[in-house]
Amino acid sequence: MASDDKLIEVKNLKTHFFLDQGVVKAVDGVDFEIRRGETLCIVGESGCGKSITARSIMQIVDPPGRIVSGEILLHRRIAGDSGGQVEDVIDLAKLGPNSREIRSIRGKEVAMIFQEPMTSLSPVHTIGHQISQAITLHNKVTKAEARQQTIETLRLVGLPKPELRVDSYPFQLSGGMRQRAMIAMALSCHPNLLIADEPTTALDVTTQAQILDLMLGLQEKLGMAIMFITHDLGVVAEIADRVAVMYLGLVVESGDVYTIFSEPKHPYTRALLRSIPQVGGKVRQRLDSIRGMVPDPYNRPQGCPFHTRCTEKIAGLCNRVLPERVTIGEGHEVRCLLYSDRGDIA
Repeated sequence: MASDDKLIEVKNLKTHFFLDQGVVKAVDGVDFEIRRGETLCIVGESGCGKSITARSIMQIVDPPGRIVSGEILLHRRIAGDSGGQVEDVIDLAKLGPNSREIRSIRGKEVAMIFQEPMTSLSPVHTIGHQISQAITLHNKVTKAEARQQTIETLRLVGLPKPELRVDSYPFQLSGGMRQRAMIAMALSCHPNLLIADEPTTALDVTTQAQILDLMLGLQEKLGMAIMFITHDLGVVAEIADRVAVMYLGLVVESGDVYTIFSEPKHPYTRALLRSIPQVGGKVRQRLDSIRGMVPDPYNRPQGCPFHTRCTEKIAGLCNRVLPERVTIGEGHEVRCLLYSDRGDIA
């Protein structure tokens, strides 16, 4: 079971890209929290800001993008003077992307599995060299000790014959093996938070199931939290403790996985769930789809970002007012004017 202890708090995070064509507000006011030991799934269509949110936490946003406002609070447990543990809170958003502080956190306390391991792993270095480099960066160990830890980590993630694979190059491994090597690199320093950015997208169904079982098993064994980014709502139903639904740089609904699937409130969340194929449906029945397209990032709509595609929009209101977060149940929040006090809006 997930703990109530907060590990990460993201508050009103805004990450913008300043281009010649204009400003792209990839993340524009994201709020969520991750507790120790739990799995938070981030879902939404392509272009809604899921990956940029993850990269903002890691402080690896590529130029010309940068965090312009907001907080990313990391709750750390450090040794106190009396020998016990005390909590220290650090705002990752205020650290420089190349500062010593973020480099000591990145990979050790917060690690990330990238979407495509073939482009994330160096093609000219062995996987053993890349993993042991992360180990020696954060731990005072010799090269021989780092190599042995690398082999043990590869064995932990189920890579066959790790003593031989440790000297393999990425192009010598299959897709599933490369993804396991990527997970091994992320887990090499036993992080408190593992960010997985669609880690099973390019894999076949069998390998995908193996990777998911592996991650859940390692989570239970190591006690880490997981932030899992995915398009697959079936995966969300299987592994999530809580869910955050994103649309156009905002979290439009969040809550525990049972509530989101059984009592979705935001029109976008309901539309996503309706688009899932149903077992036992009519023969040749067309799947429901969300009408329209995600708006041009250079020309974001005023008011609620979803109103241009919403079938329940309030005329004259949704196109002018950006909804605030409304709590409608224990741990269940939604950004929608359908659940706001109309008097306050007026």
